[in-house]
Amino acid sequence: MASNQTLKDLQWLLQMIKSERLNLQHISFYLSQPTSGCYQETESSMNVNISSDSLPYFSNILSDLSTAKNIQSSLTNLEFHQAEWGLEQVLYLGILLQNSSSIKQLVFRRNRFNTECLAELCEALKRNGVVKEVMISESGVGHVGAGLIASALKVNERLEELQIWEDSIGSKGAEELSKMIEVNSTLKLLTIFDSQFITAASLISAVLARNRTMEVHVWSGGNGEKSSKVVEFVPDNSTLRIYKLNFSGSCRVACSLGLNSTVKSLDMTGVRLKSRWAKEFRWVLEQNQTLREVRLSKTCLKDKGVVYVAAGLFKNKSLQSLYLDGNWYSGIGVEHLLCPLSRFSALQNQANITLKSVTFGGGRTKIGRDGISAIIQMLTTNETVTKLGIYDDESLRPDDFVRIFRSLEKNASLRSLSLQGCKGVRGDVVLNTIIETLQINPWIEDIDLERTPLQNSGKADGIYQRLGQNGKTEPEANVDLLKDMPLTEPKSCRVFFCGQEYAGKTTLCNSISQNFSSSKLPYMDQMRTLVNPVEQAVRTSGMKIKSFKDENTKISIWNLGGQHEYYSLHDLMFPGHGSASFFLIISSLFRKPSNREPKTPSEIEEDLQYWLRFIVSNSRRALQQCMLPNVTIVLTHCDKNNQPSQNLQLIVNTIQRLREKFQGFVDFYPTVFTVDARSSSSVSKLAHHLRNTSKTILQRVPRVYQLCNDLIQILSDWRAENYSKPAMKWKEFDELCQVKVPALRIRSRHDNKDKMGMRRRAIATCLHQIGEVIYSHELGFLILDCEWFCGEVLGQLVKLDARKHNSMENSGFISRKEVEKILRGSLQSQIPGMSSRVFENLEASDLVRMMLKLELCYERDPADPNSLLLMPSMLEEGRGKPQRWPLNNTSDCIYAGRHLQCDDSSHMFLTAGFFPRLQACFSIFSSFFYLVHLHNRIMALKNQHGATYSLEKYLITININGIHIRVELGGQLGYYIDVLPCSTKNLTETLRLIQQLIIPAIQSLCNGVTLTESIIRPECVQNLTPPRYRKTQHVPLQQLKQALLSVPAEGMYDYQHTWNSVSDSGKAILRAGFDLARDLLSDDDFREVLHRRYHDLYNLAVELDVPPESDPDGPDQRGNALEKVDPSFAGIAKGVEQVLQRLKIIEQEIRDLKQEIQGLRYYEHRLLIELHRKVNYLVTYNVQVEERKVPNMFFFVKIENYSRRLITNMISGMTALRLHMLCEFRREMHVVEDQMGCEVMQVDNQAVKSLAPYMKKFMKLLTFALKIGAHLAAGMGEMIPDLSREVAHLSGGSLMYGAAGAVAAGAVGAATMGRMSRSRAAGSSSRDIQQDLRAAQQWVTDFLRDRRCSTGKDIAEKFGLWRVRYRDDGQIAWICRRHMSIRAHEVIEVPI
Repeated sequence: MASNQTLKDLQWLLQMIKSERLNLQHISFYLSQPTSGCYQETESSMNVNISSDSLPYFSNILSDLSTAKNIQSSLTNLEFHQAEWGLEQVLYLGILLQNSSSIKQLVFRRNRFNTECLAELCEALKRNGVVKEVMISESGVGHVGAGLIASALKVNERLEELQIWEDSIGSKGAEELSKMIEVNSTLKLLTIFDSQFITAASLISAVLARNRTMEVHVWSGGNGEKSSKVVEFVPDNSTLRIYKLNFSGSCRVACSLGLNSTVKSLDMTGVRLKSRWAKEFRWVLEQNQTLREVRLSKTCLKDKGVVYVAAGLFKNKSLQSLYLDGNWYSGIGVEHLLCPLSRFSALQNQANITLKSVTFGGGRTKIGRDGISAIIQMLTTNETVTKLGIYDDESLRPDDFVRIFRSLEKNASLRSLSLQGCKGVRGDVVLNTIIETLQINPWIEDIDLERTPLQNSGKADGIYQRLGQNGKTEPEANVDLLKDMPLTEPKSCRVFFCGQEYAGKTTLCNSISQNFSSSKLPYMDQMRTLVNPVEQAVRTSGMKIKSFKDENTKISIWNLGGQHEYYSLHDLMFPGHGSASFFLIISSLFRKPSNREPKTPSEIEEDLQYWLRFIVSNSRRALQQCMLPNVTIVLTHCDKNNQPSQNLQLIVNTIQRLREKFQGFVDFYPTVFTVDARSSSSVSKLAHHLRNTSKTILQRVPRVYQLCNDLIQILSDWRAENYSKPAMKWKEFDELCQVKVPALRIRSRHDNKDKMGMRRRAIATCLHQIGEVIYSHELGFLILDCEWFCGEVLGQLVKLDARKHNSMENSGFISRKEVEKILRGSLQSQIPGMSSRVFENLEASDLVRMMLKLELCYERDPADPNSLLLMPSMLEEGRGKPQRWPLNNTSDCIYAGRHLQCDDSSHMFLTAGFFPRLQACFSIFSSFFYLVHLHNRIMALKNQHGATYSLEKYLITININGIHIRVELGGQLGYYIDVLPCSTKNLTETLRLIQQLIIPAIQSLCNGVTLTESIIRPECVQNLTPPRYRKTQHVPLQQLKQALLSVPAEGMYDYQHTWNSVSDSGKAILRAGFDLARDLLSDDDFREVLHRRYHDLYNLAVELDVPPESDPDGPDQRGNALEKVDPSFAGIAKGVEQVLQRLKIIEQEIRDLKQEIQGLRYYEHRLLIELHRKVNYLVTYNVQVEERKVPNMFFFVKIENYSRRLITNMISGMTALRLHMLCEFRREMHVVEDQMGCEVMQVDNQAVKSLAPYMKKFMKLLTFALKIGAHLAAGMGEMIPDLSREVAHLSGGSLMYGAAGAVAAGAVGAATMGRMSRSRAAGSSSRDIQQDLRAAQQWVTDFLRDRRCSTGKDIAEKFGLWRVRYRDDGQIAWICRRHMSIRAHEVIEVPI
């Protein structure tokens, strides 16, 4: 009965399937059951039990399911338990899979397939495009079934998960699946549970080799063994964990990781590895670019295996964490492991810079002496590792851990240190060392002391407290970090030995050093005859520095090289503002030490004057001077003078003249030392002078930071500990400050590092200024041994001849790489087996940066890191070659040269380093001009020829838009610049280009030096006359303009400047000649002269109250609106654009200069008449006063440097003045030539009170008269220092508005307006004039009486004036002898 009911239930299932009333998603078949039946677990899930007697129903159900439409669309999961498949059932299942569009999962648990059935099932899977997951568990598929499944999945592109549980597919089946993995790219999950773990190697290797993002889980177990996981790979976190593999499998996995990009973390903890595997893994580390973490803990690696791993780290660029704890290697393995993380010289780069965390150690790891040394080296030099772990070590002692923590004082990168289980971390010494290290190093965030004796004893609390303090954020105080640093008197002074070659500077330096030394050799003086041949044969190469101690003062002698090739470096060695230093100018009394031919006084004067001008020129470059440069003069080789000579006295007189000449520029020591440089006793007084002067200088210069004096000794100790290294990287200086200098220490990792960095740079800069180090922030290192740097480095760099090695065209430019190659070849030691100390401490790239900083070479384009470098030493000497202009027809060209030299050329000059900087400036400028030209070509502009240039050693040639310009360096030991243009354009266009582009570029490089511009004779420019002949053939530009202002208006246009002749050995080189001023000046310059004349006429018209014209016809009042060019590269660039625009636009309204001059002449005539009327009023005013017994018109002059300067303002206390009188003949007043005058010893308050008002009014009229060329001021022009300023001072500010371009008519009109506004004050003004004249007249009368010069004879003798009366009006005047003769018919002499 029960049997019938069961069959009935299966029959019911068939009926329900056929009637399509079931909507199932999950069906589970359980075969070989005791009874058959079905029951529905949920509305969408059903279990079907089929006994052995009811197997036909299994086929019928599968057949009906394959035709039921509703179930085919809803069914998603099919499970088969304990089924023994026949071919018929597999076919029905295949039809069902083919017809169903929703089945996603197939599960076969403990099924049995024969080969034919399994093959048919796999064929169905090939055709199926819906199923996502297949799981086969305990179904005995074996390696054959695995192969069939693999062949199906090679075709199937939909299946995502494959699980084979507890089926022994073996290595053959795993190989077949691995081949499938190489083809199939859609499988996302592969799970294998096999009795043999060997199956995992081939599977995971295929996944890794093909970079499949497939999750893999491989388990093993059986035969009584506990199941365990073998391999796990999870793509989501890119982690590969290998728990158990044999040796060959491990090697296979290692090989597959080489080019893998899906694994970022590899964990092989506990897998037993050998050195052969490590050899394969070395290749992985070298090739793999994605692996970030590797855990090889407890893998039994020995020294050889660790060596292979370490070798891979040298080329690895991705690994960040490495764990090697619990292995069996020794200190040799540790040494090799840390080698790629360490540096062993200052110039070596750290091989691996990506590894951030490394862990090693263990009970069987014997670190030993080699290992601890490697750890110390790594911690001292590494800059990237942030976490270091040493686990469970038993080999290191407490003092080893003390060394480890001491090395951490200089490490700024490590953040975490783990010493878990280390037995040597114990004792108070280790505890105190850790605390001290944390006080110095604030960057350590964590120290793990778990399971250490120190932790177990409870003594580690202080360490964790200190770590917490280092992590605190201190509030930033808004104070100046430099202000709170204490100042003190410097303790080091520099003495600069200046002099030409063969002056005996080096010998003198040695003798002074011997004099300072405590161990003097008594027979030094007896050895002079032995020293003499050496001195004659050998010259000092480069600059030498010798230092010695005098009590608490360090004195350094800087011996500047006397050879001309070193002159360009002298500017760099010049002490900065406030530096404790002074100068010894050393000159030999003889021309060569090998003969007894004495120098003439003029030769010695030339030597001394060069160095004095050099000192003044460089000292003026400072923004401010705390004291004048201190200079002492030393004359050497005095031992060759057997007896005093007249020549020596002449030399002393010459030095005295130089002392007077440079008074106010340098502080001269009054004594001139004459010494025998070879004799220690001869230089004893000079050495004593150095001692005393050094102490005096140190007291006078500004104080320095106290830290500087402290750091001097600290740096000295550092050099002693580091094998006398002459250079220090900035990072090393940072570490030294952090460890040794508490005031420069960063105390918390949250401190403002930038502010402390600024403080450290300030100290380094101060050390540089006092001469203890050579430092520049751009270089990135400090030179500690200045003697080594100046002698071995600079001495070689200056003599570097790149022309021998450069294959490029000799234009002065060379690539950076070639320069580095030349440096390596030239500075390497020439002795086999010996290396140069230069490259032991500096790299070639460092030297290139240094050359750029020292201006031994220049970047063509500073914005381009690969820019070519200009090396002036490569430029060829062009002098001596035929010089000519590149134009074929030079007859129609314009030649307008300009000569630029220091304003005070007797005290300063352009130093030797100036012209190379100028060449670099023009190379950059021309590069920019080329870009502008390229833009113009794109815009299709015509008549633009661009800019080209070429360089020689002392010459720059530029062609800008057809204007050819030569910029030449001239002068012997005192330099000036000549700018020589040749152009077919007009004079104004040519000069505009020079004055707006060339000259501003030159002036921008003249720090502290003012250049005056002179006009070179055009004939010299046209013929390119050599500099030695044209040095007198130039006239200052302002002098020529002043000459034009001093002539009457009718002579301005035709004014000529006369040139003197030049001859050489009786042969005429240049004949005397002249050029019109209008041919020497541009329209802009000539217009400026006219405007200045208009300006003076305007002020004179205002003062004289000239009435306006009824119809004034004034010329154009437009001023020169040209913008000034900023003397910088940006300003030059802007000027280039302006010039290009000006050259394209032809000026439409050029003023007719002759017409303007005619207008000037007319208004000058009117103003002159009014001026004489005013002056005559002054002369004849109050005739009754003393009956004109003394002249009325007087003035004062002061004698300065053999020239007279007009006094325009009286000040109490003035001394050494002379009183002079004017000839008062009406309308022809003038200065009397050769007038003796009367000396005024001192001006007192009474004289100022009496004379000041008169001086103000009279000097105003006098200045105006000079401006319009009146005879009144004849002969006085050279006495007035600055007429433009004097007029501005004497005239009220309210009268000056708009006067720059005012014309005469406009000036007269303004004067009328001013007269109307001043009419109210006319009466009071007249009374003031009377009082002023009376007071001045009385003072002169009393003064002459006191000087016994009150008679007519006395006045005639001292002033050359005679008292006369005019025949027509009877007025009294004092006139000169010339007027007495030529105007005798108009006057009658009236003697007193």
